[in-house]
Amino acid sequence: MNSAGTFFARWRVRLSYPLAILVLWFARPTPRTILWGAPLGLLGLFLRARAAGHLHKQEVLTVTGPYAYTRNPLYFGSSILTLGASVAAHSWLSAAILCTYFALFYSIVMRREEVELRQHHGAAFDEYARTVPLFFPRLTPRKLSFGGPGSFSFAQYKKNHEYEAAIGFLLLLAVLLLIWWLRLP
Repeated sequence: MNSAGTFFARWRVRLSYPLAILVLWFARPTPRTILWGAPLGLLGLFLRARAAGHLHKQEVLTVTGPYAYTRNPLYFGSSILTLGASVAAHSWLSAAILCTYFALFYSIVMRREEVELRQHHGAAFDEYARTVPLFFPRLTPRKLSFGGPGSFSFAQYKKNHEYEAAIGFLLLLAVLLLIWWLRLP
């Protein structure tokens, strides 16, 4: 693994906190933008939740559920969540920070994880990668004869701590409402 990939994987969450402060500093939310951004964010959370309920990290190569459409449904859901947060923040600067952060960090992290999966799962991952796109989903699911359990598991969702993303997004919406309220004339 290259050092840039390791850096980005290790620091993606840590660096998000100071960037969140900047995003909130530049945010100019209104009730309307929050109401438009919230459903986008909820769609992203739904996609992430579905993916997390299928994902058995470090155990098996997950190729079912959302993973039959894209190799990175968690990150695809995060991209929609990022768009929702950008709309809710109602600031071009906030949107630029969020989208640049996402594009830079996650493009590198996805490639790093791909190397790890190839090392761990070999030919099975190569077959999966040939038929399922890295990021933007296929229109129809790819059915493969290998992989982990095929159904959603709420226990797996909880094990993967995906509820933390939902809590974080709801907290963001609450802070944006507070910012709007504090800026009222």
